[in-house]
Amino acid sequence: MVNPFEYVFWRILRLLRRLHLARLVWMGSSTRMFTDLFKGFERVEAVRRIFGERTEAVLGNLKVEIIFFGYMGVDDTDGHLMVNGRYLKSGVKTDIYLDVVHELCHVKQWMDGRELFDSNYEYVDRPTEVEAYRYTVQEAKRIGLSTEQILQYLKTEWMTPADLKRLVKNIDLEISESEASD
Repeated sequence: MVNPFEYVFWRILRLLRRLHLARLVWMGSSTRMFTDLFKGFERVEAVRRIFGERTEAVLGNLKVEIIFFGYMGVDDTDGHLMVNGRYLKSGVKTDIYLDVVHELCHVKQWMDGRELFDSNYEYVDRPTEVEAYRYTVQEAKRIGLSTEQILQYLKTEWMTPADLKRLVKNIDLEISESEASD
């Protein structure tokens, strides 16, 4: 079952963009370049594995729209990032870092012509999300996050405990019985 809120939200957003009415929604949003907001990501090995030799070119041309809702996402009409300005200022730096890695996976998926918001799948079962979360969890482990910290990172307000368990299973994250019941 598809999360109806997510589905409706992204469909409305897509419609507004296609009708060139998005500026009515954003009212004062701004666009920046990725490399102006996120310094040094072109040297991050996890990012280099996503884009390979094209890393500098992709990041150098990637636009970031500052938005006033949510956290981060990729606009599936042109593949640019959308980032909440408040989240950038007040969010946990490790979460922001992992979110950027996650969303850059989606940018690459978009570049490869993949459907980012396939409504045939629920969020935690969607192949593009499973792939991006697997990659992000791999990076979280590399930077030293414990399984408990990774589980905290994966929890979102739009995921039920059952959704989280399914996501954990889908991304092959090994957790103990006590962590699974928390």
